[in-house]
Amino acid sequence: MFLPSQQRIVALMRRLLLCCNSRHPSPSITLFRHLIALNLSCSFLYGTFPSNSTLFFLRNLQSLNLALNDFRLSKIPSEISQFTGLKHLDVSFSGFSGQVPREIAHLPKLVSLNLSSYFYDDSPELILETTSGVNMTSVNPRFFMNLSSSLTTLDLWGSALRGNFPNSIFRFPNLKNFYLSGNQNLTIDLPSSNWSSPLQQLYLGDMDCGRRLRESVGDLKSLQYLYLGCNLEGSIPASIANLSQLTYLSLSYNNLSGQIPPSLANLTQLTSLDLSFNQFSGPIPASIGNLRQLTSLYLSSNNLSKQIPSSLANLTQLTSLDLSNNQFSGPIPASIGNLRQLTSLYLSSNNLSEQIPSSLANLTQLTSLDLSNNQFSGPIPASIGNLRQLTWLYLYSNNLSGQIPSSLANLTQLIYLHLSYNQFSGPIPAPIGNLSQLSILSLSSNNLSRQIPSSLANLTQLLYLSLSYNLLNGTLPPWIFTLPLLEYLSLSHNQLQGQINQFRKNSLTHLDLSNNKFQGSIPNSIAKLVNLSYLNLSSNHFSDSVVPDMFSALQNLEILDLSHNNLIRKIPNCLPKSLSVLNLQANYFDGNIAFGFPEGCGLRNLNLHGNQMDGLLPRSLVNCRMLEVLDVGNNNISDTFPHWLESLPHLQVLVLRSNKFHGSVQSTKESPSFPKLRVLDLSSNYFVGALPVRYIENFNAMMDPRKDGGSPEYMMVSTRANSYQYSLVVTWKGFDYELQGILTVFSSIHLSNNMFEGEIPDVIGKLSSLKGLNLSHNNLTGHIPPSLGNLKNLEWLDLSSNKLAGKIPDELVYLTQLSVLNLSNNHLVGRIPLGSQFNTFGNGSYEGNLGLCGFPLSKSCDGIGTPPSSFQEKDELWRFGWRVVVLGYGCGVVFGLLMGYLVFRTRKPKWFVSLFDDRPCQSGRKMRKARRLVQRRS
Repeated sequence: MFLPSQQRIVALMRRLLLCCNSRHPSPSITLFRHLIALNLSCSFLYGTFPSNSTLFFLRNLQSLNLALNDFRLSKIPSEISQFTGLKHLDVSFSGFSGQVPREIAHLPKLVSLNLSSYFYDDSPELILETTSGVNMTSVNPRFFMNLSSSLTTLDLWGSALRGNFPNSIFRFPNLKNFYLSGNQNLTIDLPSSNWSSPLQQLYLGDMDCGRRLRESVGDLKSLQYLYLGCNLEGSIPASIANLSQLTYLSLSYNNLSGQIPPSLANLTQLTSLDLSFNQFSGPIPASIGNLRQLTSLYLSSNNLSKQIPSSLANLTQLTSLDLSNNQFSGPIPASIGNLRQLTSLYLSSNNLSEQIPSSLANLTQLTSLDLSNNQFSGPIPASIGNLRQLTWLYLYSNNLSGQIPSSLANLTQLIYLHLSYNQFSGPIPAPIGNLSQLSILSLSSNNLSRQIPSSLANLTQLLYLSLSYNLLNGTLPPWIFTLPLLEYLSLSHNQLQGQINQFRKNSLTHLDLSNNKFQGSIPNSIAKLVNLSYLNLSSNHFSDSVVPDMFSALQNLEILDLSHNNLIRKIPNCLPKSLSVLNLQANYFDGNIAFGFPEGCGLRNLNLHGNQMDGLLPRSLVNCRMLEVLDVGNNNISDTFPHWLESLPHLQVLVLRSNKFHGSVQSTKESPSFPKLRVLDLSSNYFVGALPVRYIENFNAMMDPRKDGGSPEYMMVSTRANSYQYSLVVTWKGFDYELQGILTVFSSIHLSNNMFEGEIPDVIGKLSSLKGLNLSHNNLTGHIPPSLGNLKNLEWLDLSSNKLAGKIPDELVYLTQLSVLNLSNNHLVGRIPLGSQFNTFGNGSYEGNLGLCGFPLSKSCDGIGTPPSSFQEKDELWRFGWRVVVLGYGCGVVFGLLMGYLVFRTRKPKWFVSLFDDRPCQSGRKMRKARRLVQRRS
């Protein structure tokens, strides 16, 4: 019989597959009509797969493998159902797309179907999974219940299934392998009984599987691999210890709680145990040390506590140990050094303390060591230099001290070295320059001193170098801008000086030289750094003018901070459109704000505070729809209020202080204005007219602390590659401060030193998240509105130097956060309220109001007869004081005051006086003031 060669068979098959004549098959088909198995995997077949292919004349096929070919996103033809005897079908990695045909479920003998993009062993399995382009979004999961009862493997990993998958699948009598992970919108309830007893592998991750892991899981005596990461809650059932064949157990990414059951030690065949990302608490059971076959143990991101058990030293086969992100305390057990097979050890983000044990030097196979975010102290053991296979060494955020050991230079395979946020001192060891493979070097936030060693020039693979927040001095070494691959360079907050050398490489994307003593001009060659996205040269001594087009070529620049220097003359008028932050604060720039802001401007923070700018605000700022902070304070800008900024939907901070703005401040439109504004500073200008009531009515971000961003985070811009915290000069509690970070809950209004007139509107009382309100030095009249008592978060209030009249509202006593109050130089009258914070304010808060009386002023209120506020009645000290007054009216003024004096003078009866001495909010100084007040009244 003639047997064609393999090449000829493949050629014939290619013709057979792509032939479209199902009515009249070619004569070649007779050669294969009795074929029962056809394997054309990896045969370089390509082209569309026709639905009327002559392949379907091979009705006797039992096994068909078309994997690893390219059918150009063809659909799997429904005619596949004509192979009624088909048992195995594999079309994985074959470029099919579209929906899997439902007819596949009607193949009565099918036991293995592979559409997956993953590989498994050669055992018979039903793998129904999305490959590129194939999904089952519209397939009802009940469809799979039509599959043959001889089914052994079902893989639907990442198939985009939705809805509820029937848990009767677990009753298929021959099911051994079931993979359903990666279907985020799919739910399956784990059965309480009648599991498929042959089940060997079960993977249910990134989906929902019924909240609780039932005791019935212990019936799966044949189970070898179990992965359940599907929002489980509760504790691990004790029956799981019955799975004596289990070699792989992962219950990660759930909400399981309680303690890790010691009975897991019965799973003596386990090689991998992963309980990470749960809520387990308590200690690691010592019995875990009985799992002597373990090669990987992952318990990270739980609430585990107490000390790491020394019994882990029994796990001598362990290669990976991850206990990070827990609450372990105490030292690392020295016995960990017995785990000589370890290649990765992660103990970061715990409360581990004492010194790093020298026994870690025994772990000579280690490639990754992470002890960061703990409380380790003392020096780095010099023996760490024995770990010559290390590629990762993370020791940052501890209390380590002493000098960085030169023995680290032995770690010639090291790629990542992170020692930041410790207390290392002395010089950077020159031998560090021997780590020629190093890509990441971070030594920031220590006490390192002296000059940057020239040996670092040998680190030609360096991508990231951070030496910021140290005590480094000397000049900037010229080689630092010649490192060929360097992308990130931060040398900020040191004592470096001299001029910056010319930039010779253009690989830099992040450059931070801020807070040093650099001087001279900014080099023109900065224009060569075309990949630069972050540039911070602030707080140095740079002088001279900036070349107008110096930054125009930096089309990727997002952050530009030149603040706090001595730069002069004009602002550069050619700025890249990519800018998100432009901070030129505290220089000597003058003239108009020359640059225009094009449509689509992405600027989010513009800070020109503290220069000598004049002219008008550019109207093109309205094109910066993302603007969050605009600060042009302390300049010479002469303009009217920029009401045209009302349309900026994200503006949160507007500072126009100390300029020559003039005119009224009133809204020009009916729609809400400045809805996200939380800081408004118009102080020290020439504004006139009434306070801007219509604006205040729309300050929604100031109205409810629960709607202003929630947790106390800092305002910042976060771009694809950078983050930058905003700074702001504010008048806070009577003093000017530059806040290096602006909390999202911070809000204030500062309108002082203008010519506003009229009354303070009641609507200000709705701004309940206000921290500060300053309306001083205006021409305001009328009464202080009682609604100000609603500002429960107010910390400072300044209404001084106005023409306010009437009484101080008792409601202000309820401002329990108030620490600064200034009502001086008005026309206020009556008794000063008592209680709470009002007991702490001195004379200066009220001087210049001739009609005021009462504590702390020397002028008494005898005969005025003003009743106490309700808050006063709750204050025990002053409640006692009013009892004395009432007694005085009943029995004689002199006798009553004398008795009150004697009580405080003799401190008898003690039980009564102790009512006031024991109150934590009353300091000794306040008590002495109260006694002097009684003495004066007597």
